[in-house]
Amino acid sequence: MASATLDIEDLCAPVLNSTQRALLDQVAGVPVDLRPTELMRQAAERTGLHDFGSDEFQPRLARYAEAVESDSGNTNLNRIILQSRIVRLLTNRLLFTDLLRRYPEIHDIEIDRPIIVVGLPRSGTTHLVNLIAADVRRRALPYWESQEPFACRGEGPDVNGTDPRFLRSIAEHESATALTPLLAAMHDRFPQAIEEEVELLDLDFASYVLEWHVRSPQWRDYYYTFDQHRHYGYLRTILKALTFLRGPRQWVLKSPQHCEQLGPLLATFPDATVAFTHRDPVAVIQSAVTMLAYGDRIRRTSIDPDTLVEYWIDRVERLLRACVRDRDLVGADASLDISFHHLNGNEMTILDRLYACNGTALPEQTRESFRSYLDSNPRGKHGQLRYDVERHFGRTPSEIRSRFDFYFSRFDVREEV
Repeated sequence: MASATLDIEDLCAPVLNSTQRALLDQVAGVPVDLRPTELMRQAAERTGLHDFGSDEFQPRLARYAEAVESDSGNTNLNRIILQSRIVRLLTNRLLFTDLLRRYPEIHDIEIDRPIIVVGLPRSGTTHLVNLIAADVRRRALPYWESQEPFACRGEGPDVNGTDPRFLRSIAEHESATALTPLLAAMHDRFPQAIEEEVELLDLDFASYVLEWHVRSPQWRDYYYTFDQHRHYGYLRTILKALTFLRGPRQWVLKSPQHCEQLGPLLATFPDATVAFTHRDPVAVIQSAVTMLAYGDRIRRTSIDPDTLVEYWIDRVERLLRACVRDRDLVGADASLDISFHHLNGNEMTILDRLYACNGTALPEQTRESFRSYLDSNPRGKHGQLRYDVERHFGRTPSEIRSRFDFYFSRFDVREEV
């Protein structure tokens, strides 16, 4: 059966439904306190813990909260969501620090030969990492765990073995789907879906993730000043802790941020196998800004398509220029370049090559798991969305593509738009 084609007629001038309007009105007057001391106090109260580890993260926390506070375009609902996010990150940091204190042997765990998927948002990274995670020998990061990687002490699975963190993630997903139902057709972050590990790096308030939640070039520029070797080392320790709790297995990881952090990534995971995904930047940008604009109907008081598209054209260019510059840091025997137009339908051949680079066998049972995943997750499973960067954002494909000649000349990328 063909997937339905979806078209968001009111993308940049949204007409809110009754559910969206009622929620925005309901929370419009709720006070939102973004003072770092108050955010830390709430996290401490939630956990009963007070040791956040080294206090060197606090200046970054202050700038993180300031980025949210200074974005005058946020709805109060988004301010509440982001306040909750920061408290959750601080809660996770407290629990992580406590776990390391109680089990110092975590530091001795090795992260052995991970497969790391590196590519632009919307370039097939999600498809590929979820496919690889179908290998039961691999350790991956499902969305529910990325949000609450460490349980509060005394909070364990119920009599049926169900983790309360998972149940909370289900409730969150159901609420998000009811509020913005078309997001599933763009990027369905259901609880079991594999998520980016930069969500864990954000416990150190050192990732690019905040750029997806607020309009803050100041945060981007501040992020560029970080010594990411240190922060990626913090991420590695989190992965050790998660391996200790639910492992041991070889990890599969992924994030677009790694495009511009290949030096720190390889220094942190020197035996990694890296799968680079490549796609027409115009397709990537129009997909990303469409997804953001659709979510902005509840996040922002109004939608500015010009500012949105210009920011992400520039941001994608920065990611790709860094990737082209540093691509050869990863040797040919430990990496694979995967063109988006070759990915769908050729996954098994790609996996053969990738696993050979990783030095890992592919028994028939694992191959069957891959085939089962592919059969159950066809492209457009939740419907195909009609994207049109010129109609919605006033930029022609050729105008955008002219910024990326350096990328087309380096990799096998096919024009899509």
